[in-house]
Amino acid sequence: MNSIVKVASNNPNYDLQLMALESGNFRDPFAFLGKHVIDEKTSIIRAFIPGAQSVSCCFGNVQYAMTQYKQSALYFIELATRKCVNRHQFEVFFEQYSVVRHDPYSFPTSLSDSDLYLFNEGTQLQAYRHLGAHCIEIDGISGTRFAVWAPNAQAVSVIGEFNHWQNNEHGMRLHPASGIWEIFIPELTVDCCYKFSLLTYDGQRLEKADPFALKMEQAPGTASIIQPSITAISLTDEQRQQRQVRNKIDAPIAIYEVHLGSWKRRTEEQNRYLTYRELADDLVPYVKELGFTHLQLMPISEYPFDGSWGYQPVGLFAPTSRFGGVDDFKHFVLSCQKHNLGLLIDWVPGHFPSDPHGLHKFDGTHLFEHADKRQGFHPDWNTYIYNYDRAEVKSFLASNALYWLSEFAIDGLRVDAVASMLYLDYSRDDGEWVPNCYGGRENLGAIDCLKTVNTQCYGFDGDIMMVAEESTAWPGVTQSVEHGGLGFGFKWNMGWMNDTLQYMSKDPVHRKYHHHEMTFSMVYAYSENYILPLSHDEVVHGKGSLLSKMPGDDWQQFANLRAYYAFMYAHPGKKLLFMGSELAPRSEWDHNQQLDWSLLTSEAHSGIYKTIKQLNQVYRSTPQLYECDNTPAGFKWIDGGNAEQSIFSFARFAKNSSSPLVVVANFTPNTHHRFRLGVPAPGVYQVCLNTDEQSFWGSGCSVVAGKQQLVEAKPKSSHGCANSIEITIPPLSTIYLLRITGEAC
Repeated sequence: MNSIVKVASNNPNYDLQLMALESGNFRDPFAFLGKHVIDEKTSIIRAFIPGAQSVSCCFGNVQYAMTQYKQSALYFIELATRKCVNRHQFEVFFEQYSVVRHDPYSFPTSLSDSDLYLFNEGTQLQAYRHLGAHCIEIDGISGTRFAVWAPNAQAVSVIGEFNHWQNNEHGMRLHPASGIWEIFIPELTVDCCYKFSLLTYDGQRLEKADPFALKMEQAPGTASIIQPSITAISLTDEQRQQRQVRNKIDAPIAIYEVHLGSWKRRTEEQNRYLTYRELADDLVPYVKELGFTHLQLMPISEYPFDGSWGYQPVGLFAPTSRFGGVDDFKHFVLSCQKHNLGLLIDWVPGHFPSDPHGLHKFDGTHLFEHADKRQGFHPDWNTYIYNYDRAEVKSFLASNALYWLSEFAIDGLRVDAVASMLYLDYSRDDGEWVPNCYGGRENLGAIDCLKTVNTQCYGFDGDIMMVAEESTAWPGVTQSVEHGGLGFGFKWNMGWMNDTLQYMSKDPVHRKYHHHEMTFSMVYAYSENYILPLSHDEVVHGKGSLLSKMPGDDWQQFANLRAYYAFMYAHPGKKLLFMGSELAPRSEWDHNQQLDWSLLTSEAHSGIYKTIKQLNQVYRSTPQLYECDNTPAGFKWIDGGNAEQSIFSFARFAKNSSSPLVVVANFTPNTHHRFRLGVPAPGVYQVCLNTDEQSFWGSGCSVVAGKQQLVEAKPKSSHGCANSIEITIPPLSTIYLLRITGEAC
């Protein structure tokens, strides 16, 4: 039947209205339920309360028995208007108990037209404060306001534990101009589970989780959970100053990437997850002890499928309940701030899964995604792509990005799969994609959305980090929006990662034929502000662990990995290592179990741990390794063409370039004695890192004689330099030599 019911004020026949109410098919219940004026003398109050045996209407201590309509759940009473000045309550008598409660249909809207307009315009950057479930007060009465965007639904109601999941008790008010439905349910408190029940125009009944929910049930549960009003984390002046320093483009940035569910578990307690609070006690100090400056969490927005690792989220505004509640997550964030540890989280605005309680066909139509499969479906991941051309979707995503930064004081967002957003033909063959209005392959809506997000996020706080995982040569990813760029602060250097891992997987005998794979990245090293990533993607899906990629016998594999890590730390660009990189496991990462911490009892594996720890210490204390990452003034090849010996040598410079750091990487098992190397300045150089040290499980080959590991540059020309040093280059090693003085030893 048609759900749009024409309500006569004093109609003694309520059959049509009753049918619509009973079926949850009443498009405008506020036009019928609650108090309505019949004339200047008389008002009528109607209530629909399933399961009630009788109902009284109360004004203070005065009660009036209501008339039940045809033994149904519909009750009504006509009263003199002067008696209905104050807000009424209902005393409801059920079979075994009674309850007094306010009438949800007696409350006006608490949403402003301007906020709804901004949402529809695509500029509502705090949409999460208006949509979703919020504990508020109206006229001194506490309750929960629900609001959801579903412009194409016939009817929408809130269902939950409080109404036995019935779709006909709390029908919502539609704001036609915005497509937003809303209702205030008095006396409803936190921790109640709820969903939205939507009736589509083709008669389907959908039950959807709240897109703006602040908490959701852990899988296999799919309900949203009412939470208290948001109280944003407030940083101290000292913490703000620390964040400003640690996130600067010329700061040392070494990131430890973590999957919270598999870093460590309580194996003695049925292999359970650590909670956010336990992670604050265990993970944060561990990362600080290793010397990392930042911690990056793989997606923590609520996701139903563990195997997606969080990259198929359903609740973008809800920290996953796998590890605790919202307050527990705040405790974790504050622990990071207390330890001066930057916190980044993975953010996934590129796609969403097809789970029936999620965003797909949210109101029966392709609301959040494109209807055309060539635009709205992701063939790689069997997920749906946001319709970035829709203004409300832009409000949804932009407000979500700001939510994490403003409410939780996160240092920044690492934006996942940016390339899949930028290109309409990403992973598609000819005929499987739709060109833009200019006939091109660029996704103009996604580009505009990313620019908006970055502009607003940096406008909110210029000391944050916005990081793009972008795997193509898209120009200007880290260029400002004002200068035609996307506006990110940093970009993952996927080219460096692919080239160098390909080189390292080769037998040292063959590496001289692939020498360019280690040097090519310097051709474009300053085109963006890069982060060098060795992330989770390199140790999954049959790729094996980093150690297993290294050739040679057992000793050579570990030596290769140590030398590679040190080469990475010396190369221009910030650093990112996935958890477990410091343990060098032989098997690839498994999200279903914790890291193999027993490896630290092995001398070989603990040698990798010690290498990473010392690398972080040297990196943070040596400005030559980070201050000039994004300018040619910070790097100079000494010999980038020694393919025959597979030796790479270069110098790194700080802003004060008088004391260069010389780096030599030898990727063969050969030891080179009395090797003459040109250096960019005269003086004394000290070995500050040698990955072949015995403490790292190396061979213990010394670069220079003496405990101080000092060598003086001589005025002998070599490698185009007027001065040079004579050293021993250990096998499969990387060494750092820092100029410490211009005087002779």
